[in-house]
This record gives sequence, structure tokens and C-alpha cells, in this order.
Amino acid sequence: MSDLSTKPYLIRAIYDWCADSGLTPYLAVRVDGMTRVPTAFIKDGEIVLNLSVDAVRNLHLDNDEITCEGRFGGVPHGIVVPIAAVIGIFAKENGQGLVFQVQESAPAAEPEDGDKSPPPPTKPYLRVVK
Repeated sequence: MSDLSTKPYLIRAIYDWCADSGLTPYLAVRVDGMTRVPTAFIKDGEIVLNLSVDAVRNLHLDNDEITCEGRFGGVPHGIVVPIAAVIGIFAKENGQGLVFQVQESAPAAEPEDGDKSPPPPTKPYLRVVK
């Protein structure tokens, strides 16, 4: 039996806590090849999504990905976020939540010069969005 990741369960727990507390759940995402979000709103390879009931429709917090429909600039978009791309989930009003270690969900391209050394690791961080 393989070990299940705790990450999707923790995301759902913080989402439920935000909803029960009347807070706005924000999802910080590192955008990669498997992430489907409006590209015009990506900044420095990341995007922060408002997952409140008023902001999205058909929200599904599954073990492998988060999907929903949302409007950006008045234009509807389908959103797909692999769980591995989630940087963190937090309440807009007080910043409380969780930050995760980001995993690569899309394979990295092979270097052309034959150097097979892995890319330097990146540290996860959370930015305050106002």
C-alpha cells in the first residue's frame, strides 16, 4: 500500500477553516506545465487564487488536483492546479494558513549541452498580497 500525501487533506482543512470562520481562502500556486490558469495574471511564475464561494464555481479539492471555474477581468476561465504546484493556502484577512514545500509536477527539459546536473533547489516562500 502506497503512502497517501497529507498535502491535499491539509489544503481541504485550511479551506474549511476559512469558510467556517468567514475568511477568504487564498491559494498560492507555482505555475508549471500542468497548471491551467490565465497567463495574464501570472507574476514571477506564480499566481494567487481567491477560492471563496463568491469567487469560484464548481470547486473540487481532490487528492491530485484542484479544479474550478473563475472570472478574471470579467472573462470566465477553467482552473486546474496540480496539488504538487500548491505553495500554500491562507486566509486573506489574517495571513494564517500553511506553506508547503513545492514539488516538481512537470518534467524538466533536458539541458542541451549534455550537462545532467539537477537545477538548484528553490525555497518555498509566501508573499503578502493586499
